[in-house]
Amino acid sequence: MAVPAIERKKKGQYYLLFSMLFFRWHYTRPEISRQMIANVSNLSRNGTKTVFVGSAGNGVKLPRFRGGVRVPFQHLAILAIVQGITEFLPISSSGHLVLVPAVLGVPDQGLMLDVAVHVGTLGAVLLYLWRDVGAMAMGLGRLMRGRSDPGARLLGFLIIGTIPVVAAGFALNHFYPQGIRSLLVIGWTTLGFGLLLMIADQVGMTLRRIEHLRYGDVILVGVAQVLALIPGTSRSGICMTAGRVLGMERTDAARFAMLLGIPAITGAGVLKGYELWQSGNMALTGDVIVAASMSFVAALFSVALMMAWLKRASFTPFALYRLLLGGFLLAIGYGWVG
Repeated sequence: MAVPAIERKKKGQYYLLFSMLFFRWHYTRPEISRQMIANVSNLSRNGTKTVFVGSAGNGVKLPRFRGGVRVPFQHLAILAIVQGITEFLPISSSGHLVLVPAVLGVPDQGLMLDVAVHVGTLGAVLLYLWRDVGAMAMGLGRLMRGRSDPGARLLGFLIIGTIPVVAAGFALNHFYPQGIRSLLVIGWTTLGFGLLLMIADQVGMTLRRIEHLRYGDVILVGVAQVLALIPGTSRSGICMTAGRVLGMERTDAARFAMLLGIPAITGAGVLKGYELWQSGNMALTGDVIVAASMSFVAALFSVALMMAWLKRASFTPFALYRLLLGGFLLAIGYGWVG
């Protein structure tokens, strides 16, 4: 027997408005038009309840099973690992999230697994940057007592650096409520901003650290982060590019980009978790645990390798990889390859 469509609860919607406008860009899924638990119906197929959420953009509804889409283990592992690896590297997670489902023929993995990989990648960056996170927490405590320290200043940097993209998110939501989703757009931005990263890395000086930044510099990085509203730009990549333009050392540019990612990932996870709560599919499954664990390990491993590399070398390999990936996506988009 069909269950009536889930009605949105007004409680909490004003709280989530900020997240919907700001964090929707952070994990753009070009293969599916996400809607907040819209057009939901429960059907019974061989005794298994299937939940249909949103559409793939062509009128075909995508099946999601209780606890998420039933994805074979090898596909689950690839999705979680790719998400974890590309989250903080300057190589465009959007480009990979377009490519992987197309290559594997895997449907959208569902809200539960989205939340899982969010939790995994967030845990990885919090662990890797535990000193900065701890300093900001203690700085907040001192700030509440009327005192300031470097930790409180760093926390202020994150708040100021986030404001521009919040404002831009309101504008984007007004003019493009469905977001900007196009394989060609992702291909061109992946390629173009990869080239920009290479140029900025070659011409930028390596003199400044995070503690040398001024509030005007942070605003500039925040404005650059607005470009990440365009899928394929790479939030991490554009922040690192801006940091290199400002003359930041490579490791500090990457570290600041990861710190700016904490509020974005947290907000995205909260939003998706709320969607999941509304859908009623909160069962903790083995797939969820595996996805969170794999994305955590992959993100931690990739961040550690990237930081070790940047202590000795440049962003050039990441930029070259982006050029290749962007070219490949454009070849697919223009029909040059099947």
